[in-house]
Amino acid sequence: MGGAASAKEIMKASRALSLLAALFAVQSGWASPELAQQKTCMACHAVDRKLVGPAYKDVAAKYAGQRDAAAHLADKIVKGGVGVWGPVPMPANPKVSAAEARQLANWILSIK
Repeated sequence: MGGAASAKEIMKASRALSLLAALFAVQSGWASPELAQQKTCMACHAVDRKLVGPAYKDVAAKYAGQRDAAAHLADKIVKGGVGVWGPVPMPANPKVSAAEARQLANWILSIK
């Protein structure tokens, strides 16, 4: 019975691997673009162009090399703010946990 795997077995294995990859991505912080989409950050921000708020690449450039940048941005993500990028306020995001905010901040700071 050492024949080839059936299509059903392959599909099960593929689903299991996809689930494991997704779980690993979330735990390791790789899922930040998806998290930004899920938390509706992308409604006002884009990676490479200004929308309502600044482009993430511009945020990364502004805070590059600052020792406390991730903590500062994570705090802004949760609490909101106004005045740094102009008069349009960024609303608070109370549905974003501190861990998610830190993950998003680290992702933003990694953008070149």
